[in-house]
Amino acid sequence: MSKHESFRLLVKRATQVVAVCGGGERFLSGVAAQQLVVIENGGVVVGRDGLVKAVGPTDVVESQFRGATFDKIIDASGMVVIPGLVDSHTHPVWAGDRVHEFAMKLAGATYMEVHQAGGGIHFTVEHTRRASPEQLLGSLTQRLTRMLRAGTTLAECKSGYGLELDTELKMLMVIEKARAMLPIGISSTYCGAHAVPKGSTEAEAAQDIVRVQLPRVREKMTLGELRVDNIDVFCEKGVFDLDSTRAILQAGKAMGLQINFHGDELHPMNSATLGAELGALAISHLEEVTDEGIAAMAKSKTAAVLLPTTAYILRLPQPRARDMLDAGVIVALGSDFNPNAYCCSMPMVMHLACVNMRMSMNEALAAATINAAYALGRSHSHGSLEVNKQGDLVILNASRWEHLIYQFGGHQELIKYVVIKGEVVHESDKTMDF
Repeated sequence: MSKHESFRLLVKRATQVVAVCGGGERFLSGVAAQQLVVIENGGVVVGRDGLVKAVGPTDVVESQFRGATFDKIIDASGMVVIPGLVDSHTHPVWAGDRVHEFAMKLAGATYMEVHQAGGGIHFTVEHTRRASPEQLLGSLTQRLTRMLRAGTTLAECKSGYGLELDTELKMLMVIEKARAMLPIGISSTYCGAHAVPKGSTEAEAAQDIVRVQLPRVREKMTLGELRVDNIDVFCEKGVFDLDSTRAILQAGKAMGLQINFHGDELHPMNSATLGAELGALAISHLEEVTDEGIAAMAKSKTAAVLLPTTAYILRLPQPRARDMLDAGVIVALGSDFNPNAYCCSMPMVMHLACVNMRMSMNEALAAATINAAYALGRSHSHGSLEVNKQGDLVILNASRWEHLIYQFGGHQELIKYVVIKGEVVHESDKTMDF
């Protein structure tokens, strides 16, 4: 190495560097999810291209880069470094909160009862259709900033509160603008099949998506105006059945979109089996998944994106995380941030996953990093601290990384730095020593 070479960032003397992976793994399942790579007294170097150049013991890293210059050096003595967290399921673009519905749910109203009373998704759709792009971009920016401060460096962002062409495109364009403006990484998802619009039948809605909406999305992608990564459908009784779901997902896949959809949330729909058959990258929710569905997902390497906040807030049965993990399913986590489950914090999601879904802390961190990145088709570049992957990391003012999960709601006092591509994008003066 040239003595005059210049790099973006050196982090040194961290009590722990939790690399998560060390051998280029694209996901961790089964026993491997219990065995994270942790380096004591570790260091990390990020280059000018935003990629990790070295991860290892500090003395080895400093010896390798002796004479090099760095834009920033962080002495992480007494601190811990983990990969940037990945939130693999969010609905962050909408207008009109649903705080008034929370009391209904606490009084015992089910998700579908609120939905049928004109609340739920349809309430949000009305407000989102009326909102200007500027209003939606402003609220999206605030929400993504909150996620970033809680350690999320890559978030999936869905449309789905338009249910017709113009509003769905408006939402996707707002996500595109946020991608250009903000440091946080974004995986964009078209979710026009989030619900059946008022006044339409399921068949009419599915036909509109396949024949009208998706062709326009493809046109804008071809022109370079939009970058959409995934396609999503709410496969559920009273929403989109298996046949409609299959038709919409196949149309999206034909456009090059990754299949990543809602399934088996409120009723067993055999969504997991359908997803495995279609080569889905990921299926979310799965509170009502069958044994056959679990086996099919393990075989097809379709990730299960589990959403502890939703089961918690709606008092649903917990997703069968242990059964999935024991069967070799790739388990990822997401916040499901939306007007029904208003949570921006992946540390809180990991805590709920451990307590309510009986995941270990190692499994939860793997699920919120490498496996969540896998669910978005990004685990080759995100989700672990390895050479040539993007230099996204979180530095905790704690002696052990487990504090981030153990201290429920304590992330604001724990997270000292959030780094994306080797640049410090958030620094907190509120941290305390733990």
